[in-house]
Amino acid sequence: MYGAAAAEENGDDLQVDGGGGEMRRWRSKVRTVQGKKMASHCKFWLPKKKRFCANTTLHNSSFCGNHTQRLDARWVPCPIDPSHSVLEENLESHLNRCPLMKRELSLSCQPFYQRGINAGPGDDEENEGEEEEMVTTFTSEMKRNAVYNMTVSGFSELIAKIKLVHASICNDIQESYKIPEACRIWTNREVDKKLPYQEKHVLQQASILGNLEEFRVLKKSSSSPSGTGECCDSNNELESNADHSAVIEFGAGRGYLTQMLADCYAIKKADRSLRQKESLVLERLRIDIEDLDLNAVESLKGVGYTAIGKHLCGPATDVTLRCCIRQNSNKNSDSQSPATCYMRGLAIATCCHHLCQWRHYINKKYILDLGFSKQDFHAISWFTSWAVDADHSSDFRVADFPTQLQISNEKKTLCPDSELVGVGDVVRNMEAIERAVLGYMCKDIIDAGRLMWAKSRGLQSELVNYVPISISPENRLLLARNKRPMVWLQKLST
Repeated sequence: MYGAAAAEENGDDLQVDGGGGEMRRWRSKVRTVQGKKMASHCKFWLPKKKRFCANTTLHNSSFCGNHTQRLDARWVPCPIDPSHSVLEENLESHLNRCPLMKRELSLSCQPFYQRGINAGPGDDEENEGEEEEMVTTFTSEMKRNAVYNMTVSGFSELIAKIKLVHASICNDIQESYKIPEACRIWTNREVDKKLPYQEKHVLQQASILGNLEEFRVLKKSSSSPSGTGECCDSNNELESNADHSAVIEFGAGRGYLTQMLADCYAIKKADRSLRQKESLVLERLRIDIEDLDLNAVESLKGVGYTAIGKHLCGPATDVTLRCCIRQNSNKNSDSQSPATCYMRGLAIATCCHHLCQWRHYINKKYILDLGFSKQDFHAISWFTSWAVDADHSSDFRVADFPTQLQISNEKKTLCPDSELVGVGDVVRNMEAIERAVLGYMCKDIIDAGRLMWAKSRGLQSELVNYVPISISPENRLLLARNKRPMVWLQKLST
């Protein structure tokens, strides 16, 4: 075996005894098979994936059916799912078999599907006339181009306003890195070894649950020696009236946050590894959160639930907030349909603020009241991408942001020099730490609006840094809980 391994490492052809006396050169055969396999693949280069298309070629062609060069044909985006294109001549037949169309038809039959119920545009009346304009999704490229088209003086004024706003409203975000004792079975790797384990994700999940515990949405069970817990609230009577509490994980993916919750806290909750737990009732809804009506989910009727989400990208945080607190927030909701479930607590780790859209943002009035315009919001959301571009090997605190910007600006101001001709040049000449600090300021401003919106809906809410930046630069956690759970229980019972 040692000789075989050495020969393989040296790239030599290795002769192997087949057992029947035959000798074969297996490496030559492998090369031949791989060569034939590559020859049968499409020769269309995919720049984003940095490889050739893996589809099989058509007969007497170097390309697959998707990439065959047809000079007399025109490709058009699919009207159902613009992420892929079809030949114009085949469009009509494609619409009948498009996978997304089948999914949409299946969802439309579900009672909990209501298209765009959580989409916005929100609760500011003055923007009703802009509804058609706000349908457009502003990509990062569009936002960047808008920033680069600003004047240097206008760009400098916007930066100064961001710093001023952040200093006035975002100075009380606390560090809250909590690893509860109940989660030690995960942090110490005492769980099923077959479950994927990445330390940074485990620490984030544990801190989310630790903050829920600190926020009194979860609590340790005094009767359990193992440190497991139960769902709780400020009013103990809630437990006797809502024995079948539920947990809803938004943007669940494979459900590992719920997996940790199930392993560490004794809660009756509504993948594969979760289905093996006989004490759990698991239901997975494959639906855009924008279209989800929780009041119509049969298993949640008469139930108090806790909403959780680890890294709900961009507008997913806003539509989730509307989804959970829609009774008091969305003018598009059906007032004739009474609430059948109520939110007891919420923990959402926000991220990817550069994807935020004005149409979906939950608190546009807050942005306008700060003196920012819709165009400023696009710029602010684009600036947030700078926060994750810097080196995060060492932490820097939010409280130090103004000082760090001041130090950086002593060396170089944002005003144009003789060599700088536009905003693009100014951005390229900013130091990495300066861009990162500004990016975090913009993240805080966006999340502060979400926090204020939750408070205006009567929820006790907090915004915290739930892990150090060195674990994840996306380290903001929005917490909320219902102050008056018994009022909701009385509404549900009448």
